[in-house]
Amino acid sequence: MSVFWLALAAFAIGTEGFVIAGLLPAIATDLSISVSAAGQLVTAYALTYAVGSPILAVTLNNIDRRTVLALALSTFIAGNLAAVVASSYALLLASRMLMALGSGLCMPTALAVSIAVAAPERRGRAVALVTSGLTVATVVGVPLGNLVGSLFGWRATFAMVALIGAVALAGLLLGLPRGLPRNTASLSERLAVARHSHVLVALVITILWALGGFTVFTYFAVPLRGLGFDATQISLALLVFGGAAAIGNMLGGILADRFGTRATAALGLAGMASALILHSLVLKLMPGQAHYAVLGAIFLWGISGWAFYPAQIASIIRIEPQASMIALSLNASAMYLGFAIGGALGGTVLATLSPTDLGWIGGSSVAASLLVHLARGWQARPKPVKIAG
Repeated sequence: MSVFWLALAAFAIGTEGFVIAGLLPAIATDLSISVSAAGQLVTAYALTYAVGSPILAVTLNNIDRRTVLALALSTFIAGNLAAVVASSYALLLASRMLMALGSGLCMPTALAVSIAVAAPERRGRAVALVTSGLTVATVVGVPLGNLVGSLFGWRATFAMVALIGAVALAGLLLGLPRGLPRNTASLSERLAVARHSHVLVALVITILWALGGFTVFTYFAVPLRGLGFDATQISLALLVFGGAAAIGNMLGGILADRFGTRATAALGLAGMASALILHSLVLKLMPGQAHYAVLGAIFLWGISGWAFYPAQIASIIRIEPQASMIALSLNASAMYLGFAIGGALGGTVLATLSPTDLGWIGGSSVAASLLVHLARGWQARPKPVKIAG
């Protein structure tokens, strides 16, 4: 039962992390700032997560895991409550950074705890249940949070997330035992894994993939509003993306088992790059008639982009099987670093070009990720043996 509360915590974190994309226009209007400036709320969150997560994990290495989770979730809840009452852009930015510190500490700790509290034969399912909280957040939490924000104001969404986090915190305090194993890697051990050439290349692939996706996703609502989408239709579009992401996540795992991680990752990256570029083309060539075509591009983006992720995870585990948790933690930091750069790049695109340009620029980054992935696969092939004769 304690794993359920870990999954609920992941659901709250996933909802808050992704729902912001649908709230940016409303936040920008309320605080009298540009949408691109509001988008830096995503950049600040992601950058704080990427940098703060490994540092906090090492700093709190010798503290009981139950205490660490309580501290992480309390920080996350406090950040959301601060956002509810934030009267300025600066205060909202600070609250997002506080949320990121809580999230970045909570998620890797939750995964480690799920393994510790589960029986050996159920550890895989325990990890899957925790990570499913993030997937369910994209399908349920994000559209619901966007709808709540449209009906009651964007501050109500942060209040909703704080409430979900508080329920998860209460469940964990009541359900988790004390004295859980403390096996967080030291900073030197993390750096040693990061210096592995194949791990380093994998992290570059993850950064480019995340960068491309968040160049577009950060400003998800902006081009849709330009097409005439209202708040309900934007919630529907987020639901389409979340449903596709959930399907893609499962499909990616199945395809990776059947056809291998390299082929599955390549297919996912190719599909995502194509979908994002198509997103731009539809907006540019079919203005006013692009509703269904845009939803189709969003669906392809979600299903292919998240089919890549489990294949990438499996590939990283195979690179460093004895230090997989360290490698995966580094991959999570790389992903959020990509999110941060993508949010900043998307803001620059809005300030200098047009919302219709977000897709092809994001798609170009994903295409670059595909090229690095294919180059890595080519280099990993065994060289042909020369036969004398």
